[in-house]
Amino acid sequence: MRSKVVLRAAICVLVFAFLFFCLQRLLMPKYTREAEEGRLTAEYYGSDKNHDVLFVGDCEVYENISPVTLWREYGISSYVRGSPQQLIWHSYYMLEDALRYETPKIVVFNVLSMKYGEPQNEAYNRLALDGMRFSSTKLKAIKASMKSEESLISYLFPILRFHSRWNELNSDDLKYMFRSTPQLSVGGYLMRVDTRPLNTDPPVGHQLMDYSFADICWEYLEKMRSLCEENGIQLVLMKAPTVAPYWYPEWESQIREYAEKHSLKYYNFLDHVETIGIDYTTDTYDEGQHLNVWGAEKLSAFFGKELAAIGAPDRRAEKDFAESWAKLCERYDAVKKYQLEILEQTGTITGFPVPE
Repeated sequence: MRSKVVLRAAICVLVFAFLFFCLQRLLMPKYTREAEEGRLTAEYYGSDKNHDVLFVGDCEVYENISPVTLWREYGISSYVRGSPQQLIWHSYYMLEDALRYETPKIVVFNVLSMKYGEPQNEAYNRLALDGMRFSSTKLKAIKASMKSEESLISYLFPILRFHSRWNELNSDDLKYMFRSTPQLSVGGYLMRVDTRPLNTDPPVGHQLMDYSFADICWEYLEKMRSLCEENGIQLVLMKAPTVAPYWYPEWESQIREYAEKHSLKYYNFLDHVETIGIDYTTDTYDEGQHLNVWGAEKLSAFFGKELAAIGAPDRRAEKDFAESWAKLCERYDAVKKYQLEILEQTGTITGFPVPE
């Protein structure tokens, strides 16, 4: 009799767990019709994990750095682990998570997020962290990122956060309930082929009360530097050549001082716009905030020469790398062709369209 009670209880628990799992899969945002960048974090796990260069940061890397260009020009195998408004603690834990799978020779961190000294927005936390595989690293990342009104358990069981999405569900929620959404990026890079020029002088920042970076930002930059040092990785700092948000000279001097103190390479590409060949009337799709594919290819070709000079190897003669990158190059060209066709037919691009 007792064994039957235990069996029934076990069956009830299993049924509840199965229904809970199914409901969570249904209600979790699929990021197919809006906030598409929410798919970026999870896409890393499907890559070949053979990257000699890993980029971490916000849209200043995932919309401005083309890994395919780095490969075609220099044979550099790279990946961009970016997410929208990726704060420095996000970047640190993205790196720590990646080191569970591979050890790159070079890690490039985009320094714009040093301006943020506290968590900014739950939505951006979700875009960065919901796609991260469960691990102790993810737990630490969640705890570091949560705003005061958020709860750890809602990240571990997202249904507790998204249970009210019933009235927002669409056909994609069913279509991708138990299968992956279409690949959005190419090596972590999000492409746009359209142009929206900067037709005015670049914006100038308003005066700040304090230009100092927060202690927590320095703390995580130190953690990133130490993590790289412990794993024999060269840490490189960069600032993308986009004109907004404004990058203050006072911020620049702090980064340069830190880089010099620790013998780190630092590239502020705002200082090299003319040499790179970037033209803000043709190479941006949103008035200089992000580069389009033509600008990203120029920046990547320029940066690739520097990365090769400091130790990023040329893998083009290695069969496994060549086969892997041939597929990525083919997809890159397909996405570019697809977007150009949309642009020709409609005159506009919305989001980051890719062929399924």
